[in-house]
Order: sequence, then structure tokens, then C-alpha cells
Amino acid sequence: GPTALEAQDPHVAEGAPPDQPVGVANEEQKQRLEAALAPYIARARATYPQAKQRYLAGLPPRHSFFVTLELRDRAGGSEMVFLAVDSLARDSIYGRIWNQIHVVQGYRLRDPYAAPESALLDWLVTRPDGTEEGNVVGKFIDTYRP
Repeated sequence: GPTALEAQDPHVAEGAPPDQPVGVANEEQKQRLEAALAPYIARARATYPQAKQRYLAGLPPRHSFFVTLELRDRAGGSEMVFLAVDSLARDSIYGRIWNQIHVVQGYRLRDPYAAPESALLDWLVTRPDGTEEGNVVGKFIDTYRP
């Protein structure tokens, strides 16, 4: 991947909303969740190019850019995770896994990870005051009950 100086840790304010993982018990619940998420993922993907341009132009101090992706493992487990974006190159996103892993095997907090932009489910920019921009999928998941 692209070489970069040691990336700064992203800034997440103390008052930032906590991440609420959603567990799905079975295939039917998973399909229902995926159907419910589809319009939000579409909105996130539609607005990503604008967010990407702003990131590439340079975000203000203590603003951090994250994307949400789905990690999968060989056992068939899957989990939505935040990736702290370190760099964007061509059609790829390079960053570090930025939450504790609960389901998938072989991944840990802060592990470097690269993904094609086509894998993006959501994006967000965290601000120093604890508010965030984007995260349309995440905000919906926070209210979703299977």
C-alpha cells in the first residue's frame, strides 16, 4: 500500500456517542437487518465522494475520518467495524480497525486494514466537540431493534 509517516491516532471526543453493535441471531434476522440498512448504505455511498474530497483537502485539527466496513472471517462470521482512515489511494481505503472485535476471528483493535472503496458501508467525521457528521447507517443501527 502507500507509504505514509506514522499516522496520528484519530481524535474521538469524550462525549462522542458509543458504538452500539447489533447482534443477529439467525439468517432471517440478518436478511431483515440488511434490507433495513440498504437505503442508509446507499445514502452513505452517495455522499462519500464529497467526504473523501474534504478528507484529501485536509480536515481541521482534531477532526477524524472513519469508514464502516464489514469484516468476515473463514468461519463465516461477520461484523461491522470502524476503520480510522490513514490514507486513500486510487479506489482503496487504508486505515486501522478502531473498535474492539467481538465476533470475527483474526482481527484486533488497531490492526492495519485495507479495503476497496466498494466495500464501504458508511463514513463519518468526528469533531472535537463530540458531534459527528455522516454515520447515517450507524445512527439508524442505534435505533434498530431486530
